[in-house]
Amino acid sequence: MTTATRDYTLNLGKMTQKTQFKKRAGKAISSIRQHAARVMGTKDVRIDPKLNKFVWHKGIRNVPNRVRVRMSRKRGEDEDDKDGMYTLCQLVMVESFKMLGTEKVIDEDA
Repeated sequence: MTTATRDYTLNLGKMTQKTQFKKRAGKAISSIRQHAARVMGTKDVRIDPKLNKFVWHKGIRNVPNRVRVRMSRKRGEDEDDKDGMYTLCQLVMVESFKMLGTEKVIDEDA
């Protein structure tokens, strides 16, 4: 696998549907992890603290409806890791979620 970076708009309202109020924010974070693992093809998914803070900023019950996430597949530093790749999920602030689809981001460091 090679390094890649993509922007996704995730509907957290759908991801936390039929979830108890006191478990919604945690369920949203784990759903972001599952989505990133599926689309980027890595088991190791790391959530940026700013993204975590954004999901939790309205409390455990009132998760934001949507979030724009930049998922970057990067090479790991561990030599003993057989996969060698991990995914970093970061928050992308946008004015509106209208007409935003999945976008490939050109890496400056790659």
